[in-house]
Amino acid sequence: MGDAEELHEAEMYRKEEDGSVTCALCSHRCHIKEGRRGICGVRENRRGTLYALTYGKISAEAIDPIEKKPLFHYLPGTTTYSLGGIGCNFRCRHCQNWEISQSDDFSHLAFLKVEDAVARALASGCRSIAWTYNEPTIWHEYTREMAARARAKGLGTVYVTNGYITPEALAEMTPHLEAYRVDIKAFTDDFYRTVCGAHLDPVLASTKQAYEAGMHVETVTLVIPGMNDDPEDIRDLCRWVVRELGPEVPMHFTAFHPDYHMRDTPATPVAVLERCHAIAREEGVQYPYLGNVFSHPAQHTHCHACGALLIERDAFHSRTVGLENGRCTACGETIPGMAGKRG
Repeated sequence: MGDAEELHEAEMYRKEEDGSVTCALCSHRCHIKEGRRGICGVRENRRGTLYALTYGKISAEAIDPIEKKPLFHYLPGTTTYSLGGIGCNFRCRHCQNWEISQSDDFSHLAFLKVEDAVARALASGCRSIAWTYNEPTIWHEYTREMAARARAKGLGTVYVTNGYITPEALAEMTPHLEAYRVDIKAFTDDFYRTVCGAHLDPVLASTKQAYEAGMHVETVTLVIPGMNDDPEDIRDLCRWVVRELGPEVPMHFTAFHPDYHMRDTPATPVAVLERCHAIAREEGVQYPYLGNVFSHPAQHTHCHACGALLIERDAFHSRTVGLENGRCTACGETIPGMAGKRG
């Protein structure tokens, strides 16, 4: 990296009298001494000023089906221009993108201007931009500027996030962010502490804040055998979503496969996922889905009112069969999250 003058000064932090800084971007609220970085690995204190080391620097660029995020009720059947950087404020032992999320190697990153990224998204025919692959919260300055420009150009905007953003940082993103696809990795603080190096409550708080601010919210829980698949914990999670967000919020229960520091943990049996799906239904979740189990009927969307098939899915491919202008063609019911979207 070059001298501090060549870098992009971070936002959302406070300078302390002793030359340290306190970051207010994520819920770790790191106190960072001179010459050190926060837990995320990409925000560094240089002579009392916090710098965003990865501003404009990308590790991955792709055109993805929106269903790959996964988002099933936001612009269904469209593509999203996906960008990723490096670093993360979690230390998940099972991370499936650990090559970039746990990396501190900046040498392979390409620089992409905000305006060029939006132009590429438009030229590719994508309906939205998604910040994904690693945690977008720690890319705050870059994503906020890009999101504002994207919205002005008529593009949707998506965070694929662990939800550990602070209330003030999320409030700053709110005018520019349409969809908040959040991982609720478990419904116990013990799991968050021992597996992720974080806590549960800030994730729940940000998810509720995003929902109340009018963002489109969908949750994802990667179900790991013997770790976060207890039926009563799944039931409590579903009850929380229905009570604090609403029964219309889609919930995805996805299959784990061995990776990173959990290569000896077995993959999730389909029966375990189906049990989660059944519990969600019992607790009033209108749109529970299964993920990483291709060609399973629980990937399809059915009308919550009449049960008619609306969207068929196979892997990340979708086919609309009973949805028009956000309404069920069989009974006319408005389908949450899809009104005014492409059907």
